[in-house]
Amino acid sequence: MGKIIAATGNTSAALGAALSGVQVVSAYPITPQSSVVEYLAKMIADGALPARMVQVESEHSAMSVVQGAVAAGARAFTATSAQGLALMYEPYFRMSTLRLPMVMAIAGREMTSPEGVWGGQQDSISVRDAGWIQYYAENNQEILDTVIQGYKVAENNDVLLPVNVCYDGFFLSHLYERIELPEQSEVDAFIPKYNPVHYAFDPAKPMALDPMTPGDILMEYRESHLQAMQNALGIIEQTDKEFEKAFGRSYGGLVEEYRCEDADIILVTMGSMTGTAREAIDAKREEGIKAGLLKIRVMRPFPVEKVRNVLSERKAFAVVDRNVCFGWNTGALYMEVKAALGGLGKRISSIPVIGGLGGADITQEHFMQCIDLLEEAGKSQVEHKTVWLKKEGIV
Repeated sequence: MGKIIAATGNTSAALGAALSGVQVVSAYPITPQSSVVEYLAKMIADGALPARMVQVESEHSAMSVVQGAVAAGARAFTATSAQGLALMYEPYFRMSTLRLPMVMAIAGREMTSPEGVWGGQQDSISVRDAGWIQYYAENNQEILDTVIQGYKVAENNDVLLPVNVCYDGFFLSHLYERIELPEQSEVDAFIPKYNPVHYAFDPAKPMALDPMTPGDILMEYRESHLQAMQNALGIIEQTDKEFEKAFGRSYGGLVEEYRCEDADIILVTMGSMTGTAREAIDAKREEGIKAGLLKIRVMRPFPVEKVRNVLSERKAFAVVDRNVCFGWNTGALYMEVKAALGGLGKRISSIPVIGGLGGADITQEHFMQCIDLLEEAGKSQVEHKTVWLKKEGIV
């Protein structure tokens, strides 16, 4: 059993990176991410982490630094939020399409405008199709553990893709929780050393990195990238099982089910709201309502088969999004779930729900109201209009 400490989500992300043996760290500060790299910088300055800290003038430069570091064979880490993620988008996209494995934390925040610094998932949701693997953590322990798992998944030779560990700003990034800190020797045994086989930066053996590429070859790149994403589905599941064996904690792999065995109706959540949703499920169970919870842990690659298996025989489900899908009048996760169910040839009542934008609370009462709506929706096979969780309740 490791050491028990109290840590914020940002500290948990930093500790996960340090335990994973990162060799290069580079980032530019932005709320609510800043303290992730501040903590790592202090560890490096104090001699507790034998790594190189590269100070840069922008997020674009930070991603460019870690891109070069990984291409040269180093294990690298960075973190960002919101406008910082937007500024680094060019090298961010290039990181995945060059198949450079690393882990980056995203302390989720709303995108401008209106201006704000509070929690949301719009930043990471907006780049979900940039070729990165995307995890969404529920609590601080899961942040730390997922960073460690992320390196093992990213560097697997059947994947070789970068990983985002996304978590809600302020609700997790700045709040303290009890976490169990693994021993360094345990993490060393869990993650093999990074030994790239697809890049070899050696002056004695020159190679061209990302030359101008004709369309026929680019097609092959994209095909192999998509195949690597599909490979990652099984590797994410296997890595979680191996993590449980080594450390005694499991997060279900791609998704986590709660009281779904006999459930007629299901809430679907992602991120820190999930704990509150569990409380609502328990309360409604005491009233005799057969409600269950499906937590989406991995947004990319999307766990299509897992979602189908859980939802296909239910009377109704509601997807609660902390983001919006512009153009569809719903949240992005709702559209992903609907797409996953599209080939089943059956109609299941569903409710798209949006709440928690800009740091607004999603309360237990909100979830209980959603369950009440699901009870009614389950009696008829219809799609409900989008529900907004506001301070006064459901609108």
